Amino acid sequence: MIPLAPTDYDAIRLSLQVSLAATLLSLPFGFAVAYLITFVRFRGRVLVEVLVNLPLTLPPVVVGYFLLLLLGKHGWLGSLFNAAGIRLIFTLKAAVIACAVVGFPLLVRSMRIGMEGIDPQLINASRTLGARWYDTLLTVILPLSFPGLVAGSSLMFARSLGEFGATIIVAGNIPGVTQTIPLAIYEYASSPTSETMALSLCIVSVAISLVVLFLHESMAKKMARKN
Repeated sequence: MIPLAPTDYDAIRLSLQVSLAATLLSLPFGFAVAYLITFVRFRGRVLVEVLVNLPLTLPPVVVGYFLLLLLGKHGWLGSLFNAAGIRLIFTLKAAVIACAVVGFPLLVRSMRIGMEGIDPQLINASRTLGARWYDTLLTVILPLSFPGLVAGSSLMFARSLGEFGATIIVAGNIPGVTQTIPLAIYEYASSPTSETMALSLCIVSVAISLVVLFLHESMAKKMARKN
């Protein structure tokens, strides 16, 4: 039996909650950006691609610091939210935003691969028959890019489960409030007497990640057979 403290169960719950919320929050934006990059030709397209993929190359701590500057009390967005009575920094909302930003490139990349695999003749046929762009989007592009959407969602969910650097900067490490599995492991690892607790949470983290990845591979194979 893996020894877990009540705060560990809170960390597991918060990790799943944050990962799911970050993924759902990013889905519409990820789909829009992937569609824009794949099907729309415009000046600055390369710049958009670079900015979308930038969080993949930056250390998560750097991403977290930029978010802190943006969402802090005196930040551009933070001041607007504070005026509306909404506090972001050191709350679960900040953890969701951090995971969404860090995992967003994986979501967009998978969706884009799915969209690039669509036969252009199907899109042209839809437009030739008089369908408007949003009809083509809903009836052709969205269904055919669904495998990429599922793949990107599962990868982003898994990435959010392991997010540490950006989260600890903007959300802190508050047990039962913002402490996710990686943050709890970090706290245990800082104490020489808590090795067993850290190992227990590591095992839980590996188990959850394996389940997500197995589901990802299973759904990918089923969709490949359908296509």
